[in-house]
Amino acid sequence: MSRRRAATKRSVLPDAKFKDVIITKFMNRIMLNGKKSTAEKIVYGAFDIINKKTKNDPLIFFHDALDKIRPNLEVRSRRVGGATYQVPVEVRPVRAQALAMKWLIESATKRSESTMKERVAGELMDAYNSKGSSVKKREETHKMAEANRAFSHFRW
Repeated sequence: MSRRRAATKRSVLPDAKFKDVIITKFMNRIMLNGKKSTAEKIVYGAFDIINKKTKNDPLIFFHDALDKIRPNLEVRSRRVGGATYQVPVEVRPVRAQALAMKWLIESATKRSESTMKERVAGELMDAYNSKGSSVKKREETHKMAEANRAFSHFRW
């Protein structure tokens, strides 16, 4: 960790269609090689698919799905006296949101649909219904933290 000064938080502008900062962050996570317009097409296309299939507002749908993926606890490695312990700690809200987006995109890329729009839409719908591999990842993280609860007194 740097001893100089804390890194400055950069703010992102809200997206053009929904005026939401979290969607912009999600687009930036999807974006590859600086192709923002392609990432926008993927996200907005996925939202159109969700709107057609569920008849719900895609913005509320997206936020609810992200809330169901967001972890509360995680384990961190902590060395105490030559031994390494997996210590459960609470996840800060910013990190929880970043992990949820990361897990959502990872599990969407592993899906078998033909286009990325369909994969993201399918994973969002699965997350909204509390199933799918991104929700499973959250449950595994919580189980790991629960299993190592005995080491919680090593928290720093």
